[in-house]
Amino acid sequence: MGNAVNKHIQTAEKTGVCGLVGMRLDEFPPELQRLSKNLRTLDVSNNKIAVLPKTIGQFGMLKSFTISNNRLETLPEEFFQLKKLETLSLENNRIQRLPTSVDKLTNLKSLSLAGNKVDSFPLALCKLRHLDALDLSRNALTEIPEGVGDLQVIELNLNQNQINNLTAALATCPRLKVLRVEENCLQLSTISPKILGESKVSVLALEGNLFEVKDLRELEGYEKYMDRFTATRKKFD
Repeated sequence: MGNAVNKHIQTAEKTGVCGLVGMRLDEFPPELQRLSKNLRTLDVSNNKIAVLPKTIGQFGMLKSFTISNNRLETLPEEFFQLKKLETLSLENNRIQRLPTSVDKLTNLKSLSLAGNKVDSFPLALCKLRHLDALDLSRNALTEIPEGVGDLQVIELNLNQNQINNLTAALATCPRLKVLRVEENCLQLSTISPKILGESKVSVLALEGNLFEVKDLRELEGYEKYMDRFTATRKKFD
């Protein structure tokens, strides 16, 4: 296994891109430290990594980091020194909470925490001004806090949680256009009409909740939502 890792590292020294996918790694390879000054893209998905070393903070050029399908429960504080990070995929790990230090990743554009154990909406993400896409699907969220209105994302995926209320605060998200809340515990009465009538959301996915989607037309603001939805479809037709 060591020879295979070293071969990939030798290539990455020239390209700045390293993929160590499905190599049965049970730790973050120490050999990667050789790349700390020039590595831009790293993918260590489909392994058995449970802990990231403190030295991860030395990978200052890293823009894309994928560590999906591993065994992470948390991220070390040093991780949030990665100021150039733009894409972070943590899908299918064992993370319950994100440290508030995540707001230091000021260039982050895309974050996926799908398939973890997140049970509290990470409001620290609201401070990330460049975050375009956030995927929190397949977690253990039960509510969306009021502070979510400062979230800057264009697309928010909350599918397959246990959310029982769509707060009006979502209507004040300045850039939110795609909101996915499929397969949750929503009733029609727990969806704020402001999301339909006063937000910028043009795609609202609500299938698999405790009401028929066709009944959404009963809510105030539905016609305004449909105007936005239709305008968005025309752009792609």
